[in-house]
Amino acid sequence: MNNLAKDSKPYASLEIVPPLTGISKEQLINDIRPFTEFNPRFINVTCHRDEIEYVEQPDGTYSRRLVRRRVSETAVCGAIQSELKVDVVPHIICGGASAQQIDFQLQDFKFMGISNVLALRGDCLAGEKRFTPAPDGYSHASELVEAIRRFEKANDCEGFFRIGVGGYPEKHFEAPNLEIDIENLKKKVDAGADYVIVQMFYDNEVFYSYVDKCRAAGIDIPIIPGIKPISTYRHLQLLPESFSIDIPVDLAKEIEAHRDDKAAIYRIGQEWATAQCKDLLAHGVPAIHFYTMGKSANVIGILKECF
Repeated sequence: MNNLAKDSKPYASLEIVPPLTGISKEQLINDIRPFTEFNPRFINVTCHRDEIEYVEQPDGTYSRRLVRRRVSETAVCGAIQSELKVDVVPHIICGGASAQQIDFQLQDFKFMGISNVLALRGDCLAGEKRFTPAPDGYSHASELVEAIRRFEKANDCEGFFRIGVGGYPEKHFEAPNLEIDIENLKKKVDAGADYVIVQMFYDNEVFYSYVDKCRAAGIDIPIIPGIKPISTYRHLQLLPESFSIDIPVDLAKEIEAHRDDKAAIYRIGQEWATAQCKDLLAHGVPAIHFYTMGKSANVIGILKECF
């Protein structure tokens, strides 16, 4: 992927979640295909750690086994590349992977011609109070970015990867304040990150203020806003709970007033996100990244109006 800073026209990109195991490649591609009409610059594919399950044995003891509930991101990236000819951007996460396993993953991506990755620490496992890295693994995304750059040098392919990192306009929930969170983002940039994709938000002024603070901190790489249209009443509780974000009062009140009307809530969420995108584009953002969560109709509606 070319340097995002050199793009003259704003573009859209998408994030998808690998499907649960059991789905066919054809089903996956058919779910994604409607988006391709709008020529997304890339499709970002999330990464999910294998889960641990304890199974009771006949003698009353328990055995520990890994459980994979979703198709691997590498398989999903390969399917998209072969069937849709769209650039893919897989996540690479610290969680659950040793330094050597991450190098193996980078080797696979290089072999597949995947030159753009999103480097993230990843979430804690269910039941963990704080993030625990794998043995000989990495604790922070900045360390992961450094590791990718070391891989390039060791494999004579310096500059091969374009590395994206995550940003949090309302701060990462583990950070004590936004200022320290931006300091942590600067560490990722200094380690070699090329661009930032931020967590979803519903108040554009929060994003603009965040960008200003990042620039003041010396972060000069592209910062791409992330958008996810609200589609259900449950999102009023689920999104703040899961992503530590605020829902603006006006939006929350409007959704609350239509709590029993699913179609109205879907429309309200799409209209709000559409207005966000139009304002962001008017303010000169380089791109808009959509968190689709496997849903297409509302995002496609927004793309039709904005791109």
